Amino acid sequence: MAHPPSKSNPSRAELQIESEIPQSHTSVRRPPSAGRARGWSSPARDRTHHRLRKKRARPLCPVSPPSVLLPPGLQVVAASIHRCCRKTATMSRLQVRSFSSPVSSRANDLLTELHGHLGFGTLRPELAHQLFDEMLRQPVLVSARALSGLFAALARAPPSPACTDGSALAIDLFNCMARAGRRQATVPTIYTYSILIECCHRTCRPDLGLAFFGRLLKTGIPTDIITYSNLFKCLCDMKRTEEALNVLLHRMPDDLPNVISYSVILKSFCDNGRSQLALDLLQMMAKKGANHSPDVMSYNMVIDGFFKEGESSKACDLFHELMQQGVVPDVVMCTSIINALCKARAMDKAEVVLRSMVHNGVQPDVVTYNSLIQGYSTLGQLKELARLLKVMRSQGVMPCVATYNSLMTCLCKNGRFKEAVEIFYSMAVKGQKPDVASYSIILHGYAKEGSLVDMIDLCQLMAANGVIPDLHCFNILIATYAEYGMTDVAMLFFEEMLKQGVHPNEVTYLSVIAGLCKTGRMDDATEKLGEMIDRGVPPDKTVYMCMMEGYFKHGDSLKAKEFITKMKNKDIPHRSQKGN
Repeated sequence: MAHPPSKSNPSRAELQIESEIPQSHTSVRRPPSAGRARGWSSPARDRTHHRLRKKRARPLCPVSPPSVLLPPGLQVVAASIHRCCRKTATMSRLQVRSFSSPVSSRANDLLTELHGHLGFGTLRPELAHQLFDEMLRQPVLVSARALSGLFAALARAPPSPACTDGSALAIDLFNCMARAGRRQATVPTIYTYSILIECCHRTCRPDLGLAFFGRLLKTGIPTDIITYSNLFKCLCDMKRTEEALNVLLHRMPDDLPNVISYSVILKSFCDNGRSQLALDLLQMMAKKGANHSPDVMSYNMVIDGFFKEGESSKACDLFHELMQQGVVPDVVMCTSIINALCKARAMDKAEVVLRSMVHNGVQPDVVTYNSLIQGYSTLGQLKELARLLKVMRSQGVMPCVATYNSLMTCLCKNGRFKEAVEIFYSMAVKGQKPDVASYSIILHGYAKEGSLVDMIDLCQLMAANGVIPDLHCFNILIATYAEYGMTDVAMLFFEEMLKQGVHPNEVTYLSVIAGLCKTGRMDDATEKLGEMIDRGVPPDKTVYMCMMEGYFKHGDSLKAKEFITKMKNKDIPHRSQKGN
């Protein structure tokens, strides 16, 4: 059984780390006077305040839904609101403002009903078209602001079973309005077109965004920077970044471009591995000055782009250039640079950036320290990791689960697995609940030691704490039990994996097939190979070699030769060629 280690005999690493973590937390109490509005001190005002409180204490929703008193089109919305009020006992979350108006047009009522269904996630495209078409037939127009608000709400709406793409629905509704001709609900404004172009970007239809922009130009409505920025997003989506840059530099009024419009193009260059062009544009922005001057986020995009392309020297040069210009980078930018340097194993340069940000008054946060700790953990440098933990605590930064995971990984790499287990069981005491990565680290340690019973106990603890295993966890369990000849247990974990909706990869299938071949269950191994192919997981040479060796080992040389022929006739990649 895997029991928590005794606290009476902590290890040296435990003692070293324990001192860095505070043992208690001070709760923040609200002062008795908090919440009292200023100026409410006289008796008269106290009585008024008391009356207001009594008035607010009345029920916010009647006993039965007042759908009879509402127009017929609003009965569905009223019933939904009534159910919501019964559940939450508040109506403050529902912003259906049209109910507050005693007199409203039928068009506004239909618009309100559209908002209501959208808010409750019941707006199906068919229903939306039905209500919108009826709204177009009304003699009284809705305001342009209200119509733009509907399109904006659709663009921001999260996917739901009723409507999976609100942006696409907004575009369809506008096209219905455009086809209505003189019966259209209202005249679109610059805000309407800007929202629609943004919808085209969100729904991955940049070609429609360009069409909307062309329609906007025909109306003669003056364009603004937001509309141009949304146009640039569509052009960049179509890999036409140079065209977007040409519009920005030569076709926009000089007073319109700002750092936001430039940032769209900078990001597109960097995302497509063209950070040098982004740097050229950045330098052009700096020369123009005024509204064109790049900000910290602009520099951060280009620096991050250089790191992604492996140009760490250019990234560091740009960072130092930024510092020389007197621009103090924020914690996000510094953390991004430190993280990239740590991934490149340039820990000395990462430490220089850490010292410079502290010198400039930028306080590192837990993400900053975790990047460095993860870097030292990858290199197995436990002493440097412990030093950073001390610095981290001295700056008042509390270690989190990711910090402990890096520490446990480093301890395991240094052959100090027992101390990693101590850290694992002490996490809950420190107020940090282990996550699935924490369990995977300890599971892997038990697997290397062959502690199969402890692995089962840890799985039970994992389930008791409500932590759901991921693919990495299942792969560790399946590979370990299959390696030790306990194929039935490995298959149980494989079946549980499928029940929980975790999709096996080629590592999973290789472990299962290898275990079945090892125990002579070649028919089952062949069945799993077929299942692997049916699920769209392509087997590599390692899988075929495993099958071939299994048949040779158990005396079926004909089947073994069949797999040799398959390997020769098919261009089957090796695992290393697929980046695994």
